[in-house]
Amino acid sequence: MKTLVIGYGNIDRQDDGVAWHFLRALAEHLGYTLPEYPEENPVLSTPALDMHFYLQLMPEMAEWMADFSRIVFVDAHTGSVPEEIHLEEVQPVFQSSPLTHHLTPAACLSLVYALYGQQPRAVLLSLRGYAFGFDRTLSPQTDSLLSKALQVLETWLHQTAEDNSFSEP
Repeated sequence: MKTLVIGYGNIDRQDDGVAWHFLRALAEHLGYTLPEYPEENPVLSTPALDMHFYLQLMPEMAEWMADFSRIVFVDAHTGSVPEEIHLEEVQPVFQSSPLTHHLTPAACLSLVYALYGQQPRAVLLSLRGYAFGFDRTLSPQTDSLLSKALQVLETWLHQTAEDNSFSEP
């Protein structure tokens, strides 16, 4: 069972880039290293999971997303979501957008299903963002959510594992 953890957001807009910081924390938790900034190398492949980071989700991602049995989308959210860490199941549903380069996790999954006949189990893990200025550091409030978000992810991965083989070195 191969898992994709795909983070997206703008690393230059403080908490909007929380997904990159989350992926770095996840890599470290598993005994791996991601560089300080995603432009150096935004991808890490391990035996149990792959980690990718992008500015946004794009239709062409559907091709390689079809190879995964589980997908975790990681993003920031604002105060419109009441929880500081929010986990929700994502179903493949096409959602039109007035912006040609804006794709939701549900729309991305609908492309995976429509084009490749695959329906990976998927969730959106979002962390509350508090500051969205022009900076690459997280606000202290959002930074403090990273370890709890790792626990939320690990719990979900264990609950959905067929053979409970999430643990790595």
